[in-house]
Amino acid sequence: MSHGLDAVETEQTAASVVKAPGADTFADRILAVINYIVVLISSIALVLASVVLTYSVVTRYFLHLSTDWQDETAVFLIVGAVFMSAAAIQARRGHVAIEAIVGLLSPGVNRIRILLVDVASVIFCAFFSWKSWTLLHEAIVDNFHSGSTWGPPLWIPYSLMTVGMTLLSIQILLQIIAELRGRNTAP
Repeated sequence: MSHGLDAVETEQTAASVVKAPGADTFADRILAVINYIVVLISSIALVLASVVLTYSVVTRYFLHLSTDWQDETAVFLIVGAVFMSAAAIQARRGHVAIEAIVGLLSPGVNRIRILLVDVASVIFCAFFSWKSWTLLHEAIVDNFHSGSTWGPPLWIPYSLMTVGMTLLSIQILLQIIAELRGRNTAP
């Protein structure tokens, strides 16, 4: 059993790394720096989540002590890392996709398929981002807290979700613009 990339995935990944003409704009460079910083912070958050959960297991098993904050803290860290790093993954086109027909399509049809998927994705992500902003506003204004005994404010995870979805929407929009510019400047 092989766990490597097959030929279609490898060709697709290599093709997506090549930028369309005019794709390296100021906004692309700024978002690349933001994505780099976010990935570093998200990596640290995942390590912290594993430390928190390990601490929880050790204190429960060996010391027979109950901690009421560790599960929620770990969830906040993991959810924050996932949402915040989504734009960086999208920049590499690293999200899970069904690629069964990529090898069957011509390069032109495949570019159209990718563009249509990106347009549908940006519509969904922009809507999700907008709803996240409204949820964050409600959490701040109404002072929402978690229902646990620890009761942290919910603006913390909501803000991570909101910023992450906004960055993802911007990343997809920049990729759509780059694809359209590349198509328009091509002979």
